[in-house]
Amino acid sequence: MPGFNFDNYQRNKFLAAKGYPLPKATSTGTTIVGCRFDGGVVIAADTRATEGDIVADKNCEKLHRISPTIWCAGAGTAADCEFVTQLMSSTLELHALSTGRKPRVVTCLTLLKQHLFKYQGHVGAYLIVAGVDPTGPRLFSIHAHGSTDVGYYLSLGSGSMAAMAVLETKWKPSLTKEDAMSLCAEAIEAGIWNDLGSGSNVDMCVMEVDKPAVLFRNYRTPNERSTKEQSYMFARGTTAILKEKVRPVVDTVPFDIVQETIIQDVDKMEIDS
Repeated sequence: MPGFNFDNYQRNKFLAAKGYPLPKATSTGTTIVGCRFDGGVVIAADTRATEGDIVADKNCEKLHRISPTIWCAGAGTAADCEFVTQLMSSTLELHALSTGRKPRVVTCLTLLKQHLFKYQGHVGAYLIVAGVDPTGPRLFSIHAHGSTDVGYYLSLGSGSMAAMAVLETKWKPSLTKEDAMSLCAEAIEAGIWNDLGSGSNVDMCVMEVDKPAVLFRNYRTPNERSTKEQSYMFARGTTAILKEKVRPVVDTVPFDIVQETIIQDVDKMEIDS
């Protein structure tokens, strides 16, 4: 029967009373955007990977290649995004070899949402899928539960609100490639400056009709470390040494050397005459 299922309610209540509460949702940080223009599509992402409150990687690559003309930007759990896109890449390649045709973006979208819906959101991959195929440039977004959106500009991640504010303000029909690249970079920078889970640099990928996709790694680097005004290195001898003591790491234990000689009595091999 369709509808809600409460069969596990009593079980979960019993486990919670025994000290096993339900797991809490994990907050992830990312800003990814996509934007269509005349003759192609652009996707962009920041490069900060977080592990709770810790910045685990300052230059993480969040743009994933699915096929030569189809790329996606991933938000959510990094491992899930990586392996889901690898799975889709191999599946689309087999599909193209089977049909003898170039893969279409909507095919990738269908395979992804069916896979994610099957796991009911436990595979934490939030993706913006973009590419060009015989039908032209295409841009879609997929949430972890399998729901999808289509549009001329999209954003996902914890910094998506700041990015969407820029996209809605400055997007216009009939954008050129340069305008779309500048708009996506500015939207990602809005996420970098206004969201603690996003940061570091801007990565970008441009896909045009009848042209191979081009990845711009570190397209913008707004967080370059500047030279410090003065050196904080102290000269040797600045701090006085009050006491010096050298202690061996491993204590030596005296022992006697015993020499043994082992004599083996090897029987001669019998040879038939």
